[in-house]
Amino acid sequence: MFDSRILDASTFVQKLIADTSNNLLRGPSLANLEIERRKLLYGKNNDKELMETLLQYFLRFGHLACFTSDVEKFLLVLPLDKKTELSEKLTKSASSLSIVPIKVLGQSITLWKIQELIGNMYKLAVSELERTALQMTEMYCKNLPLSKDLDPQESMHGEELLSMSCNVLVQLFWRTRNFGYFMEAIMVLEFGLNIRRHAWQYKILLVHLYSHLGIISLAYDRYKALDVKNILMETVLHHIFPQLMESPLWLDLNNLLKDYLKFMDEHFRESADLTFLAYRHRNYSKVIEFVQFKERLQHSSQYLVARVESSILQLKQNADDIEDEESVLKSMKCGIHFVELSNEIGSKSVTFNEDWQSRPWWTPTPEKNYLLGPFEGISYCPKENLMEERETNVRRVIEKKSLLPRMIYLSIQSASASIKDNFEVNDSLSDPKVSPELKYLLECYAKMLGFSLSDAIEVVVGVSNGLKSSGAFGANMVDWLNFAVFLNAWNLNSHEVERPDVNGCGPLSWNIVNSLLENCILEKVRSMESLICSPPSDLPILVKMVTEPLAWHTLVIQSCVRSSVPSGKKKKKSGTADQSISPVCHAIRDSIRSTHGIVEDVAKWLGHHVKKSEDENLDIIFSSLQRNGQDEGPGQVFQALGTYISSINETELGDRTSQALKSWSPVDVARKLVSGQRAVLSEFLRICQSKIKSLQAMQQQMAQV
Repeated sequence: MFDSRILDASTFVQKLIADTSNNLLRGPSLANLEIERRKLLYGKNNDKELMETLLQYFLRFGHLACFTSDVEKFLLVLPLDKKTELSEKLTKSASSLSIVPIKVLGQSITLWKIQELIGNMYKLAVSELERTALQMTEMYCKNLPLSKDLDPQESMHGEELLSMSCNVLVQLFWRTRNFGYFMEAIMVLEFGLNIRRHAWQYKILLVHLYSHLGIISLAYDRYKALDVKNILMETVLHHIFPQLMESPLWLDLNNLLKDYLKFMDEHFRESADLTFLAYRHRNYSKVIEFVQFKERLQHSSQYLVARVESSILQLKQNADDIEDEESVLKSMKCGIHFVELSNEIGSKSVTFNEDWQSRPWWTPTPEKNYLLGPFEGISYCPKENLMEERETNVRRVIEKKSLLPRMIYLSIQSASASIKDNFEVNDSLSDPKVSPELKYLLECYAKMLGFSLSDAIEVVVGVSNGLKSSGAFGANMVDWLNFAVFLNAWNLNSHEVERPDVNGCGPLSWNIVNSLLENCILEKVRSMESLICSPPSDLPILVKMVTEPLAWHTLVIQSCVRSSVPSGKKKKKSGTADQSISPVCHAIRDSIRSTHGIVEDVAKWLGHHVKKSEDENLDIIFSSLQRNGQDEGPGQVFQALGTYISSINETELGDRTSQALKSWSPVDVARKLVSGQRAVLSEFLRICQSKIKSLQAMQQQMAQV
């Protein structure tokens, strides 16, 4: 049956080819490739027939930009040695093909793409990779005259060459850890954007390069330049959203979330109207299509994260003033809705509507970044495996984040109740349900970390006492610190982990939090060196530790301070009350002092880098691009760009391209890097200074107790 049907298909395709006068139609040739692939899969022929058909396809269509995507599925069925053999045959055949410059350019690009696709590019020596990046860049410059008469918004001939050169340079950085290659990749893309400002591929690559350097302000600028609108917000948001969530640029994050959630909510309303309209016109297939599309968006992983993150951002922005924080919590119904979302997420289907193909190879998903690990070499990375892992991760993230608003609210209440027990308060009584509910949520949170409540307590106590290293927290350090903060708040009222500290000055849980925050935060500060030439992978974690667990801890302290400070509404109990509250007040003062010291150390470190002179940072950047007479190392591509600009022919290039090349300034790019990093650090410093001011006010209030 297979033989009969494949023969009929082959006869039909051959007749179709014979009857077709248009040599530009790829369909019949692709059908031929599919027939040979099926034969190979069914054992009806060997690799040679498929390889020969692929070679013939290259001879006809190898100059087209779509060639690599056309043949990708056919290459997958060939073993690695046959792929390499085919690549060599394609290279040999290309030398005897067209002499038309545009076709020669297209074939050269295709050959490099095939090498990258089959994994050969990751096996080349460092010197060969340097030569490849140089050849790609020089070929781009050489062929600029071909685009002389194109419209400014049209894609240039050979535009992909700079993206490919960037990918090779990033791989060189991954292999050697030489920062100069990374800087060259940025320079190459900024050079391309200076000539053609509508090249979206360059902008997306720069978003990820700047994000890796921690310069989120520049990454966000490049993202905004994409001018993303309507449904593209859902498919393109993943390029910047995770990085912006971990940055101190709260205003930018707020604007991004506001625009995205506004679009989604408006779309849901419009979708209902469109569905009803389609039903009235008896277009039932459209009804089904609208309903399915709406459900896909409602279950979007990004939409669920954005809804929770929008609320957490408000809590972070108001954490320095407990009155403002309580007002925000009240508008969220004290976080109850988010707890319900956390319970529901386990049974909900989560959809991923992002365009993963547009992500660079080194970060195929937001959770994955090959550059953070040692060089391993990669070839083909199946997306479906990443998606399964990603769905599990996203569910866990949403569940944990959804518990935070309610746990913050309960922690404030618990801390307040622990102090009020020592006062006669006529107008308020502590809610007896607070402690049991907070314990239940702590159990849920511990379970999400992979532990029972008792085991999780043992872990945080062990790390705070120095019996275990902070490495016991793994990649979930911020989550563990959150757990410790909420554990302390619960313990203040429940006294279930009630053991005096070594000085007999209050419950052990205060010391646990103080010790953990100090050790983990200052450890991160000490681990970061010169930020401009060393991608600060620890900076986002440091920002999260200061703006989340430390911020929640200061809210607990504020709640205690507010209940401790004498006022007209409170009257201290006599005798034993003064004696019993003394250790607690001492613990609160110690915690304020400890937290104040931590934030001041972070602020000093930030101030040092913010005040660093621009010239010093510029020297660091350009020294990384100097060859210094060495045979290998970064700088070749950068020098080639400078050499080309110094010898441009204005008549060949045209006025617009010539002017763009003359206006190109590597110094301006370097200055933009320095000022972009300073903007991020300055914003973080402003957050720290606000917390210092709040803590100082608490110290003054406690002096009255």
